[in-house]
Amino acid sequence: MQTGKLIVFSAPSGSGKTTIVKHLLKQPELNLEFSVSATSRPIRGDEKEGKDYYFLSAEEFKMKIKNDEFLEWEEVYRDNFYGTLKTEVERIWSLGKHVIFDIDVSGGLRIKRKYPDLTLAVFV
Repeated sequence: MQTGKLIVFSAPSGSGKTTIVKHLLKQPELNLEFSVSATSRPIRGDEKEGKDYYFLSAEEFKMKIKNDEFLEWEEVYRDNFYGTLKTEVERIWSLGKHVIFDIDVSGGLRIKRKYPDLTLAVFV
């Protein structure tokens, strides 16, 4: 499979990284697709499965961790996990696109360590 680049935007909450990512996604010539994270927290309000997050139970999330299905993951609170599924990156690469992430700094660093030559990490 042809692989694209991994473009990671990381920053503290409220820094504007989401605004930057949304702007870049509107530029078709950049050939970007947003990586949807997985979480074990409950769905909120108008959130949609597969658009905002992939919603998993804590047990499902832990099983995927055990099966090495995550590129990166973190337990933010007890049984409240967030992470990037390897299948999400593979899905985007199969479309011939580059993957853009809006994740925390530790997750961004994990991706950079796993794919040093493919990752552009931007800390806002």
